[in-house]
Amino acid sequence: MTAFARRNGVLHAESVSLIDLAARFGTPCWVYSRAALEASLAEFERELAGLDALVCYAVKANSNLAVLDVFARRGAGFDIVSGGELRRALAAGADPRRIVFSGVGKTAAEMELALAADILCFNVESAPELDRLSAVAGRLGKTAPISLRVNPDVDAKTHPYISTGLKENKFGVAYEEALALYRHAASLPNLTISGIDCHIGSQLLDPAPFAAALDKILTLVDQLAANGIVLHHIDLGGGLGIRYRDEDAPTVQAYLQPMLQKLRDRHLQVLLEPGRRLVGNAGLLLTRVEYLKPGEVKNFAIVDAAMNDLARPALYGSWHDIVPVVAPQGATRPWEIVGPVCESGDFLGHGRDLALATGDLLAIMSAGAYGMAMSSNYNSRPRAAEVMVDGADVHLVRRRETAEELYALEQRLP
Repeated sequence: MTAFARRNGVLHAESVSLIDLAARFGTPCWVYSRAALEASLAEFERELAGLDALVCYAVKANSNLAVLDVFARRGAGFDIVSGGELRRALAAGADPRRIVFSGVGKTAAEMELALAADILCFNVESAPELDRLSAVAGRLGKTAPISLRVNPDVDAKTHPYISTGLKENKFGVAYEEALALYRHAASLPNLTISGIDCHIGSQLLDPAPFAAALDKILTLVDQLAANGIVLHHIDLGGGLGIRYRDEDAPTVQAYLQPMLQKLRDRHLQVLLEPGRRLVGNAGLLLTRVEYLKPGEVKNFAIVDAAMNDLARPALYGSWHDIVPVVAPQGATRPWEIVGPVCESGDFLGHGRDLALATGDLLAIMSAGAYGMAMSSNYNSRPRAAEVMVDGADVHLVRRRETAEELYALEQRLP
């Protein structure tokens, strides 16, 4: 089914009118489709059927417990990058033996938490991290399963802020240093080498860099085997992009099959870490027009959502389709869709041709990934409610914050 479609001219989330959701929960409001979440995961499951493979959802894309719960119920794993994300995944019912811990700055306390939970693997990103993890594991009387995140120095052809596989990026260990680091890991008493990890970036639309990165990683796998280091799994990371505007996003099949062909007869478990691809088009941000401010140079539509709710346009210059909830009538004109935050960079869309009136509801599409997860309380704005639609059923999965909650942890001077 289509997650978001018009019925009698009104945009719906599955079987529920967005007008009804706005009336019930207010705006701005995040709206997610359970059917879309499950359909996105099923696309990966179909391609991986019959293989020793595990899809580990990248929690950073959208960490709402209900979203994690949907994936956990279907047996998915999770890719985490903090102790907080680990606690979230466990609270949502995740199997710790299906959790991989990525990230460049793991603290000793986070390592202890993950070791106590008995997670599947630590994706280690530096030599000092290897030493720290071995020491922490030894202090706890445990052995930490590890893979090295190897930087293949492949251009992912994406926005520089979300490219992670080049030499100048902070992520991973240099390809040329990986063999020596694996030998070092093998010498440490409280580590066990489990696999190898590679992640080259986010919102990737060309499968070619994936294949180029895998070729380099498999060469390293063979070198490791020649040195007596045999791996159990290969983690191909995530980053597969979605269609926001007019991008030609590859299908999961087009992305996976060339890589799976290369892995045939390798006897390695395959791990994947998709985030955006699973949740991006399963969510939208519902907002209302507060004021229309036509001008000689630009026309401004001031809505009640802002850059603190959805940071991607201001941060990356990203495009999100913005559509009226009720089918528009009348003449259109170009509008700057902006929020009430006191920054000139507070915009959600430039030059959108829309027929607008004060009070209109707008849906900011493809906002399920890096939306609420990157939101803030800038300008002391309470974060919006989150709603999950499941057919005709509606679940409030995070209530709207109150202003009082924003300063509940603070106190005046005596």
